[in-house]
Amino acid sequence: MRVLVVSDSHGDGKSLHSVVDQAQADHVIHCGDFCTRRDQLPKCSLTVVRGNCDWEDVPEEDWWDVNEHRFFVTHGHRYQVRSSLLPVQYRSEEIEATIACFGHTHFPVCEQVGNVLLINPGSLVDPRGFPRPSYAVVEMGAERKLSVTFYTPEGETIPERGGVFRP
Repeated sequence: MRVLVVSDSHGDGKSLHSVVDQAQADHVIHCGDFCTRRDQLPKCSLTVVRGNCDWEDVPEEDWWDVNEHRFFVTHGHRYQVRSSLLPVQYRSEEIEATIACFGHTHFPVCEQVGNVLLINPGSLVDPRGFPRPSYAVVEMGAERKLSVTFYTPEGETIPERGGVFRP
């Protein structure tokens, strides 16, 4: 199973659609601040949440179960992710999620804390504190193994982010 994780596309539908086509994922997670009408989002298997800049009627947070994993999806602004990742970690543990996907900071993060893998794909169009726009792809392997790879919108690998995890 291949899952594309994007966030903070801020109205750039062209880049979003391009990355969705390029990644050829089985499922897409958008962590909010898509800043378009919902009907302009890609037509695919999609979990989407509302960011602090969105106006569409989509959930503030959601979760998605696949294989032996539960993905918790939020934008992050309601969990103060600029200050600490603990609130997202605690909420993930509360709902028994093994993977937490969030955005808001425009900075890519991938780290395992306890039994929760925290993933912020960065911003698809406007990075902050990181030199390139980015997104993440999660590939699920045998024995709950997860491989996370970060890419630029042009499809170049960002080797300093990602890794192999077993939450």
